[in-house]
Amino acid sequence: MAKPRKNKQPQADGLTREGLVIKNTGSWYDVLTNPADDADGLSSARETIPCKVKGNFRLKGIRTTNPVAVGDRVTLLVNPDGSAYITAITPRRNYIIRRASNLSKEASILAANLDGAMLVVSLKHPTTSTNFIDRFLATAEAYRVEATLVINKTDLLDSPEDRELLEAVAYLYRSIGYRVIEVSSITGEGLDKVRDALRDHTTLVSGNSGVGKSTLINALIPGLDLKTAAISDVHDQGIHTTTFSEMFPLPFGGWIIDTPGVRGFGTIEMAANEVSHYFPEIFKESAGCRFGDCTHTHEPGCAVLRAIGENRIAQSRYNSYLSILNDSEEGKYRAPQ
Repeated sequence: MAKPRKNKQPQADGLTREGLVIKNTGSWYDVLTNPADDADGLSSARETIPCKVKGNFRLKGIRTTNPVAVGDRVTLLVNPDGSAYITAITPRRNYIIRRASNLSKEASILAANLDGAMLVVSLKHPTTSTNFIDRFLATAEAYRVEATLVINKTDLLDSPEDRELLEAVAYLYRSIGYRVIEVSSITGEGLDKVRDALRDHTTLVSGNSGVGKSTLINALIPGLDLKTAAISDVHDQGIHTTTFSEMFPLPFGGWIIDTPGVRGFGTIEMAANEVSHYFPEIFKESAGCRFGDCTHTHEPGCAVLRAIGENRIAQSRYNSYLSILNDSEEGKYRAPQ
């Protein structure tokens, strides 16, 4: 006689709970129950439950590498044997998404239900490219997430040329309308401004590997001691120290979502005729274009091209616009279903 199969799905007599996803390690999710039941975050009713995702989540055509993201509000089914499964996701208020890799058509949701996003960059050892910055900011614009640019490692910018570069980059993004904070996690410069930006909000923190993101978070949350690593002397690139996304409560109120460092930021879900909407200064100038469907690449009477020629739009920003436009026109990266 054949042995009966073991049922690995949630049992019908389990207990239903609601919670907040605070950690994602790939196949497991840590869910915090009753995450907002009191002001100081010390309620005895709170507990963290390790969960898996119920199998049919991955059968619904979701083209993301992670069907559940840190920051999601979810429903759990906790079985009598202690196992737990995520059975439903509350509709997301927003999220930040990136293409999973350069060759992939899949997307990775970095975090969901955000009040803001903070991009940590460095101008030296290593240098963050403006293309990376612009792709992140355009994605934040697309999902209506307020973005802050944090220029870290200002203690390394000790030459006149370095300081001139810092002033130029800060001026560029401030002139567009972004909040820019100049920071040194080593000297403490700018940390109070970072705290003010984070206070009482849920904020995604992202950046290239090696820009000092983990060091910055350690300075904001004493005793956290996130792992840090030295920069590669050969390639002047960071080494991944954060390997999964995790959410931490801030001692001054709010939550911070730490994400793994990334080399590039591939855009997804952007239609070609909407890309200019995610560059505020280009969108503003486009009102003066002769044609309503102007792509700002070659058309006569293009107000955007005129503004570039008159140095009212930075060439670096326009180059980033063209690179995202190329992604969209090739049709390689479609929205997750």
